[in-house]
Amino acid sequence: MSRRSSLLVPMKSIERELICPICQELFTHPLILPCQHSVCHKCVRELLLPSHDDSISTDAGSESSNPGSPRARVPSPSMERLERLVRSGSISSPGWRRSSVTPRVTTFPCPGCQHDIDLGERGISMLFRNFTLESIVERYRQAARAAVAIMCNVCKPPVQEATKSCMDCKASFCNECFKMNHPWGTPKAQHEYVGPTTNFRPKVLMCPEHEMEKVNMYCEVCRRPVCHLCKLGGSHANHRVTSMSSAYKILKEKLSKSIHYLISKEDQVRTQISELDVLIRHTEENGQLAERCANEHFEHLFETLQERRTEMLRSIEQSRNLRVERLRAQVEEYQGMLENSGLVGYAQEVLKETDQSCFVQTAKLLHVRIQKATESLKTFQPAATPSFEEFVLDTSKEEILLKELSFSGVPEPPVIDLSRCCVYNEGLIHWRLSEDSLPTDHHIVEFRKLGSEEEEEEESRWSASERVYGCSTVLSDLSSDSRYAFRVRSCRNGVFSPYSPEVTLHTPPAPVFGFLFNEKCGFSAERLQLSKRRDSVESVAGMSLLLSAERVQTGSYICLDYIIGDTGISHGRHYWAFRVQPDSYMIKVGVASDSKLTEWFHNPRDTSSPRYDHDSGHDSGSEDTCFEVSLPFTLVTVGMGRLFIPKASTAAGDHSSRVLPMPQRIGVCLDYDAGRVFFYDADSMRCLYERAVDCSGTMFPAFGLLGGGAVHLEEFITAKRLSYM
Repeated sequence: MSRRSSLLVPMKSIERELICPICQELFTHPLILPCQHSVCHKCVRELLLPSHDDSISTDAGSESSNPGSPRARVPSPSMERLERLVRSGSISSPGWRRSSVTPRVTTFPCPGCQHDIDLGERGISMLFRNFTLESIVERYRQAARAAVAIMCNVCKPPVQEATKSCMDCKASFCNECFKMNHPWGTPKAQHEYVGPTTNFRPKVLMCPEHEMEKVNMYCEVCRRPVCHLCKLGGSHANHRVTSMSSAYKILKEKLSKSIHYLISKEDQVRTQISELDVLIRHTEENGQLAERCANEHFEHLFETLQERRTEMLRSIEQSRNLRVERLRAQVEEYQGMLENSGLVGYAQEVLKETDQSCFVQTAKLLHVRIQKATESLKTFQPAATPSFEEFVLDTSKEEILLKELSFSGVPEPPVIDLSRCCVYNEGLIHWRLSEDSLPTDHHIVEFRKLGSEEEEEEESRWSASERVYGCSTVLSDLSSDSRYAFRVRSCRNGVFSPYSPEVTLHTPPAPVFGFLFNEKCGFSAERLQLSKRRDSVESVAGMSLLLSAERVQTGSYICLDYIIGDTGISHGRHYWAFRVQPDSYMIKVGVASDSKLTEWFHNPRDTSSPRYDHDSGHDSGSEDTCFEVSLPFTLVTVGMGRLFIPKASTAAGDHSSRVLPMPQRIGVCLDYDAGRVFFYDADSMRCLYERAVDCSGTMFPAFGLLGGGAVHLEEFITAKRLSYM
């Protein structure tokens, strides 16, 4: 019994891995789904064909009827139970569908990962049996029913306990009977035997598509075993496959390494479990404490409301009693005016008095009383008003406060997202909150201009925006060519969070110049493709490029395709920014005068040569002679992830300083009055290159594209102004 107990202990710990997720029982004939999860054959069959009798029910029943089974196998789930599981969410998924005409379904959700499994027309026959899992379940069953040992099927009484089971004979034997039935030198000696078992099913994987073929290869694309016919002309013909032995070796090595890693980290796992147990205990204690505190606060609110209710109801009751008392006194007074009342009867009796002196003596006071009653009839006013308008209670504000009642903790500070922030024509500031933070009422964005120490002292005051109810805002009226610091804080229930970490952004060096690509001047529709909004241009390989292949072979040059902005500059200082697609081959960007553009568009032969363009970056030496001359155009070359500075702008022979990484955004600033053009890294506002330019005419933003590439103009921030996110 001690030996059997020792076998049961390690197997007991893996029981939850051997439970079918649908029927919640030990696996019976498990099948491997395409998502690598396993499900009982009968469970899948009842999902697909609920009215069909399982062809292997007798086999399953033989196992489940074994009295030694640790978990007695209950009957397979009916369709009502499966639908109940679907309603409860255990296997809920939109992919589980049944036809209204026939109960047959081919798609159902995997209960392990909830992914839809489509078995197609072949149904269950396309699934492999999980023999490994089946063997583990059988070993678990044997360990669990070790107290009821498997006995030898051949022994004469007294029957001995079996020590081996022959898979070919499908019987169990003790040592002596096994030797007698499998003598050396006979074919039976070659039979396969295992430990004592009642499961004698053959452990052979057959191909689902070719039923007579054993699987002997592994498809690395589909990650499933296949046969040689699948590779030759089947569904895996173009897939990469490997031998089963190689796949076995690789997967076994990976699994062994993973197991060894988990075993080596056993102490770490135990430590972490202890830490989690402590956290669970603290969580329960702190949760109970928070519940008690919340109950105390609500009890205090209830007591306050009860006191106010009692006091206000008492006031209403006192006012009601006083008013009723006054009205009843007035009723009694008016009752005296009636004919059958005492006052009128008394007055009628006084009128019968014949003695004048006695009549006058009595009638004087009586006349005063009757005169007052007469006057009250003429000017009737109730002694009290029945309305209780002054006691109407308006609790709308209090109801709003109670609905907004929340835990009054300090909100966590937001974090400004630099990847989404930008300063262009205006400043766009984005921030984010932590995932587990409670909802906030609003946010406040603060900013201040940075400069020299003296300027910072003078302008150290932070400017605050209005309340922002989303997670972004647009700030206007920022000075050009300045650095600004930004910070954000959140507010909830009147409590402000700490400030976010400050971020610094640099504004453009000049007012932003707005333009779109000109589709009418020099634009080649054959080789350039414009977006509908005319804010992006892409160079595409056209027929003309293919036809020029022979000329390229003889040493001729392919011309650049130029496109310009639809607005020119004739005075002032202006700035614009754009993005060059990182995989662009070669693009020239800069400015050019209207006269130079006319020359380029009417004489493309000259512009086809990089030697003609003095700012092309080509090592022809022409830039050296013309650099000091103020030309009516200035272009720099961008391509292959680099930005190339013209040769004469750097020290002779210093090639490394001429090649810079391509910025994510490139900015161009043209000072028309000073006759200079500047090229910037638009994100950091670092000036990369500047030079003089002849601004005798109208200057246009100019772009030249060669080969594949694209340019995207920077979008104005005003189009992104949102009050709520």
